Amino acid sequence: MKKFCIVTLLSIGAYAHTPIMSCIDEGDGTITCEGGFSDGSSAGGVTFKVEQKGQIILKERLNSQSEINFKKPNEPFIAIFDAGPQHEVYIKSQDIKE
Repeated sequence: MKKFCIVTLLSIGAYAHTPIMSCIDEGDGTITCEGGFSDGSSAGGVTFKVEQKGQIILKERLNSQSEINFKKPNEPFIAIFDAGPQHEVYIKSQDIKE
């Protein structure tokens, strides 16, 4: 019984720390993305990447407000919030709206 309770608590803890990200096309040739976690904790300093044609074209860290602003690539890309294994969020450029 004790083992079951420990596993349940660990599962709840892992679930409460789900990564989230949203991106918006600013309409001025830039994209702003904001990351965070479902438990409200900051994502400041978390790795953010932009991938295009299988290549990483940008790798930065989110600022202290858990945001990044970057020049919008001319071709399709994927914005990646990378907080570690199983804590990644991918957003395709066609899903980013103004």
